[in-house]
Amino acid sequence: MAASKSRGKTVQYGEQKISRGEGGETHQTAGGDVPTLTTQQGVPVADDQNSLKVGERGPTALEDFHFREKIFHFDHERIPERVVHARGFGAHGYFEAYESLSDITRADIFQRAGEKTPAFVRFSTVAGNKGSADLARDVRGFAVKLYTKEGNWDIVGNNIPVFFIQDAIKFPDLIHAAKQEPDRGFPQAQTAHDNFWDFISLTPESINMALWIMSDRTIPRSLRFMEGFGVHSFRLVNAKGKSTYVKFHWKPKQGMQSVVWNEALKINGADPDFHRRDMWDAIKSGDYPEWELGLQLFDDSFADRFDFDILDPTKIIPEEEVPVRIVGRLVLDRCVDNFFAETEQVAFCTQNIVPGVDFTNDPLLQGRNFSYLDTQLKRLGSPNFTHLPVNAPKCPFHHFQQDGHMAFHNPAGRANYEPNSWGGKEGGPRENPERGFTSYPAPEAGDKRRVRSETFADHYSQARQFYISQTDVEQAHIVSAFVFELSKVETPAIRARMVSHLLNVDKDLAKAVAEGLRLDEMPKPAPAAKPTKTDLKESPALSILRNPPESFRGRKVGALVTDGADAALLGALKKALEKEGATLKIVAPHIGGVKASDGTWIKADEKIDGGPSVVFDAVAVLTDQAGAAKLAKHPVARDFITDAFAHLKFIAYAPAAKDLLEGEGVDTAEGAGVIALAKKPDADRFVTACRDLRCWARNP
Repeated sequence: MAASKSRGKTVQYGEQKISRGEGGETHQTAGGDVPTLTTQQGVPVADDQNSLKVGERGPTALEDFHFREKIFHFDHERIPERVVHARGFGAHGYFEAYESLSDITRADIFQRAGEKTPAFVRFSTVAGNKGSADLARDVRGFAVKLYTKEGNWDIVGNNIPVFFIQDAIKFPDLIHAAKQEPDRGFPQAQTAHDNFWDFISLTPESINMALWIMSDRTIPRSLRFMEGFGVHSFRLVNAKGKSTYVKFHWKPKQGMQSVVWNEALKINGADPDFHRRDMWDAIKSGDYPEWELGLQLFDDSFADRFDFDILDPTKIIPEEEVPVRIVGRLVLDRCVDNFFAETEQVAFCTQNIVPGVDFTNDPLLQGRNFSYLDTQLKRLGSPNFTHLPVNAPKCPFHHFQQDGHMAFHNPAGRANYEPNSWGGKEGGPRENPERGFTSYPAPEAGDKRRVRSETFADHYSQARQFYISQTDVEQAHIVSAFVFELSKVETPAIRARMVSHLLNVDKDLAKAVAEGLRLDEMPKPAPAAKPTKTDLKESPALSILRNPPESFRGRKVGALVTDGADAALLGALKKALEKEGATLKIVAPHIGGVKASDGTWIKADEKIDGGPSVVFDAVAVLTDQAGAAKLAKHPVARDFITDAFAHLKFIAYAPAAKDLLEGEGVDTAEGAGVIALAKKPDADRFVTACRDLRCWARNP
């Protein structure tokens, strides 16, 4: 049937009705109105299933412009992935200031208490490619773009407050060493290989960071449960031109939490998208991730008397010496609409600061300021990447920059330069000395030299401070991590060289690692530019386990259930978890679910094969006698139980499941973190216990 071309009419195409209007064509189908498929030029497409051919079995015609356009775009839809931080997850939200900070900064974002500023945050792993797994032992990127009223401000940070190197000229070497070895192209998303540890063992300034990356900080349970840091010292400048040094901290409202190493390996196999899925599910369910922004503020007097150089990015300022002042909160409340357009194309640059914020002479920061802009041009293909919605300011912006690839907008009017003689709109924007960004006038002088300041020369003292600040459990994890990583190093000399550095950090640490590697002999301590300070006090803020969350909120319990599960106990457990702000997920032998003891049908969230205990924060085993007997013959169900116990998770169980647990070696004695649900109040007792996250009492 011929179709009318007139606008505003509805015409019939077979069983479909098509309406034409100013907004384009829509189909009226059984499922409702849907837009008509078109080419990029807006031409309606009649058949998207078959290319244009000469005869039913003949060659494809060159004139098939729809096929050509579709394949052309597909062939070019990939852009270069980030050299580092390639695997990421982004989300939208807002920053809310708690108070005015006008006394220390003119930054507009800090002028009015209660004001909300739009934000976009991207979390990432560093070393792995886009297709790598989420639970690699790695630093996590924590990059925040704040769309302020005076321009975009990017705080491009990590979940660790120090870095491997002191000067940006070493960054290519660091990343080359950490990435896949170039001759073989592996290992992926791992530092457990010769090149990385060869570089670290020859670069003493990296030893502090090496302690951090071997700690539990690099295997977080969730992106929601980790801290963020700006790493460098910056300046805040007030309206009178007074400067205050600042370090930026993001403190998670739900507390910090990590996994154990064996658990990380199994999560990567069970769900390589574990961190992404966790963030997506939390935001979609309304359990919005939240951090508080903290500032460490200090002046030149403190900088002069501090034991270390505040420009050294391999050092921290302990919170006990300069307390963190909480000044606002960051809330993520919206997932992206399109991963590529937003998460993949978002461009962060450390140089993106606003009036009231300024740089210091940290040499790593200075190099990052130079490098990031260049990186975005290479990756996004045009100097106009700021035209992309996720990168564009949300405040008014006016400039004379024009043309280039994919320019979505260009300056209007006659003038594309300044100064110019044209007035009004034709003349375009003018600089504003009062509101415009002004660099802090720090006096600088000195000879041009390739040199490293002597104030950067202490490479071991803060590494020691970090290690002694950990609990016994965390120290044991650091030892195990070093032994694991160095055991993958094929060159014995590199292993021994790393132990020689650890001798300058802590002799017991070095001895434990040497024994784990079974070195033939203990090496001599590595030459040190400065002796290790042994009088630095412990800093409890550096420990995860010394700073536990206040509740079990935001966590998940996996309940392994069978037919005959006690409906009352299951209901009590669900109610107790909801009261805590936690979630109950049902794991069953079949995805269809189970029939509970009262005859009700319980829908499963996961089939046992796809819902192992490693993806939950705590578990429950709720069966009747017959169900327990069946699970005892199910290898995956037995793994569910043994892994949960081995990973020190709290375990609740119905009395009928006691023999099943004990048969798998689970200690059901009081104090082992295994709690019987004999009656409804036991559910509350279990949830209260879960606030400790793990039962370290049964740690081997």
